[in-house]
Amino acid sequence: MGSADGPKADETDGDTRKARDTAVSERRFRFLVAGYAVSSYGTFLNMVALNLFVYETTGRALAMGLFMAVRLASGFVAGLVVGGLLARFSAKSIMLWANVGQGAVMLVLILAPDGMLTGALMAVSVVIGACGTLFMVALRSSIPEMVGEDRRAWANSLSITGRSLAMVAGFASAGVVVSLVGYTAAFLVDMATFVACAVTVALLPIAGGKGAGGSAPKDSGDSEGSESSGGSVAGKDASAAKSGRRWRPVAFIALAAAPGMGLMVALRGVDAFGSSSHNAALPIYSTSLDASNPAVFVSAFWCVWALGNIGAQQVIQRYAQRTGRSVGALGFGYGTVVMSAAFIAAFAGFPLAVTAVIALIAGAADGLTEVAYTSHLQTLPATLRGHAFGLSATFENLGFGVGMILVAAALDRFSPLAVVGWSHGAAIVVAVVFLLRVAGVRRAERTGLRKEEAVEGRPDRGDRDGAEVSRG
Repeated sequence: MGSADGPKADETDGDTRKARDTAVSERRFRFLVAGYAVSSYGTFLNMVALNLFVYETTGRALAMGLFMAVRLASGFVAGLVVGGLLARFSAKSIMLWANVGQGAVMLVLILAPDGMLTGALMAVSVVIGACGTLFMVALRSSIPEMVGEDRRAWANSLSITGRSLAMVAGFASAGVVVSLVGYTAAFLVDMATFVACAVTVALLPIAGGKGAGGSAPKDSGDSEGSESSGGSVAGKDASAAKSGRRWRPVAFIALAAAPGMGLMVALRGVDAFGSSSHNAALPIYSTSLDASNPAVFVSAFWCVWALGNIGAQQVIQRYAQRTGRSVGALGFGYGTVVMSAAFIAAFAGFPLAVTAVIALIAGAADGLTEVAYTSHLQTLPATLRGHAFGLSATFENLGFGVGMILVAAALDRFSPLAVVGWSHGAAIVVAVVFLLRVAGVRRAERTGLRKEEAVEGRPDRGDRDGAEVSRG
């Protein structure tokens, strides 16, 4: 009796220890998300304040475009190299120095004499663009090691919620901060947010990086087949990554590790292209609604969008907690279709109440796609995950940057509805192709399973169930 009870007691102790470790890791991750939200507030605040400062300093709208182009180009390059950095350094060190770098360059801008302001602004655009991408990729690729495979959907949703709240606060307060206390104080606030995040990262034990882990993680929620059918390939690719190849082949190996992964990242790039259209068209459309105060519609639209995004995160967190499943690749595809259609409808001239509902739907769908996409890429082995997220960031920066150039030219000749329509329409077309691809993979897997079951059940084979063999 005593010996029979022993294993049960050990199992109980093991479950208690696991629950305690999970609670500790989740509490630490909440602190990390709080620091990330603070630095995100600084990012969105300086996105407005720096653009205004560039325009006021140079007096040219072209300078603002150049500033944004340098920022996006820096993020593009950072996305190419971050996978290699994560193979050599810990995620904690990358996240720490990314924040230190952003805080330091803001200090340089504050202290720069008038004759060196242009150079300081270019330095800010390079460092902010590169370090923002480095931090984001290091965070997202390391979440499975931080909180565990079964909690990554919850963790992704929590981090996106923090960033959405920071975006609303940053955009809403930027004009007030600049007008009340001036640019120098705004830049000091920016610097303080990056310092706060750096301190948070420094104080927390953060897993990830240095090619951590080599086995493909199991995903109970992604039932689309990408992981299961790509597992053996992913394992070989993980060992190839460990052998010291440069980032370029490993990055593309990561996309080939599971069927449809490359198409998924391509869709993300096209989605970023579509996002550039509504970002550029919103001020123009808002001016046509109320030329005397165009900022009102833009601010209200993004606030409602953020409410939809945050609401979706709450639903996703509860769904993941109750079922232990993530929304998966299908959620990403369907979410992209709904989000793109909602952004097109937002420029169709509906009454403001209807447009508010549309913005709410767009935010909710955007939140769904963000969690689904991030969770799906996190199913790759750790040795490939950083490269995949880095290449994804490169595609996103490329799509948004090219989009801003094309959209700016198109808006001079066409209406906001037309420009947003063909931009997001392209995302809808690619999303439909992606959904057909996922459906085809699932169909092939079901057919393969049925054939395997049929072969195993043949009476002329000896590998039938154990009861029949023992009776023979």
